Amino acid sequence: MTGFSDDLLNKVRDRFAQVEECPVQGPRIFFENAGGALTLKSVVETSTQYAAIPDNQGRDNPGSHELVRVISKAREDMRLLMNAPSGQFFVGESGTELLFRLIMNSCLGTVPGLVLGSTLEHPATRSACHRWAKIAHHRHILVEHDNQMGTVQPEEYAAAVTPETVVATIVHTSPVTGIGVDVSAIAAEIRNVSPHCLILVDGIQHAAHGQIDIESYGIDAYVISPYKAFSRHGYGLAWISDRMTQIPHDGLLDGPSDNWEMGTRDTGAYATLTDVAGYLEWLGAQVSDAKDRRELFVAAGHAIRAQEKALTDAMIDGVGNLPGLREFERVQIIGGVENPAREGLVSLVVDGFESVDLVRILNEQGIRTHLRKDDHYSGNILTPLGLKSCIRVSMCHYNSKQEVARFLAVMKDIAS
Repeated sequence: MTGFSDDLLNKVRDRFAQVEECPVQGPRIFFENAGGALTLKSVVETSTQYAAIPDNQGRDNPGSHELVRVISKAREDMRLLMNAPSGQFFVGESGTELLFRLIMNSCLGTVPGLVLGSTLEHPATRSACHRWAKIAHHRHILVEHDNQMGTVQPEEYAAAVTPETVVATIVHTSPVTGIGVDVSAIAAEIRNVSPHCLILVDGIQHAAHGQIDIESYGIDAYVISPYKAFSRHGYGLAWISDRMTQIPHDGLLDGPSDNWEMGTRDTGAYATLTDVAGYLEWLGAQVSDAKDRRELFVAAGHAIRAQEKALTDAMIDGVGNLPGLREFERVQIIGGVENPAREGLVSLVVDGFESVDLVRILNEQGIRTHLRKDDHYSGNILTPLGLKSCIRVSMCHYNSKQEVARFLAVMKDIAS
């Protein structure tokens, strides 16, 4: 499948808020999707509706019963969207908070052994493993990622895993390089050596860029931040396996042992997950003849991948009479020019040009991008490359080739 037709792209863009204009800045191109995707208009409406509701869950009244129904439906929607027939979904403060909590409980709930991760990971998982492995008397080892390709390979995990590996973490897609990881293959390598290892996946960057298929991964936890997947800020979403559910964790005395939520959560947050599922179901119907709902979600995922590949190809190879980034001698693309695992994101540096200045100039031209520095967020990626900073240009399926062309026109003046 190729990218979207103009007609479909217009229909897609019409479903999102602030596609072309920021209420503060005015007209702008939004290439900062890795920092938070655009929000569905339906999510804005749903959030407003639920913000006014005084009722709480667990009461014997019609309003409360409806809130319980909405939460149950959202969980079932996520079960189908992410293909998770077993286990449970719950929400927390944020994706980072959920990763910290799941890693904490995994480390405390296993016998002393090895906690395995990679240098590709976001500091949420690396920091949590560093802290809780030490407290629980585990060894914490990070396998090295491939600096040139911007990802980590299954063979790197295979070389490090031992029968004593009790907890392992995997990042599905790097938020700095934008390069995806083969979660299924890595999990299989871990299981081959340590079948009872608890495997936790950070899916925060990946969630907006194609389908999630939890059943196929062979893992125990998967976490996303819904504001990076067309919903809104204020909560994170986790799936955990039936086995992970039974790990000792914080909860109320004499309360349900399988409950992982802390206090009363926002029903409106759950309701917006149904909005996201509804949008992806609609998109699947635009690009396929599928009738089964799961098949519609899969079709939407394929369409998103194809549209984003068309966008990144245009940015790297050129569009119309505009040269692509690969033709600018001063431009270095992190993760390489040819990388089939790229997911809607191009991080780059321009030789002789400070990245902070490039971000500023692009912003002045109405193009929103982001600076990544060799700090605690991105130093694990940039420092091995000898880079102090880079510019992250992150797209999503609602972006257009016309927006890419505008970016390339500005870059031509800067980098040629």
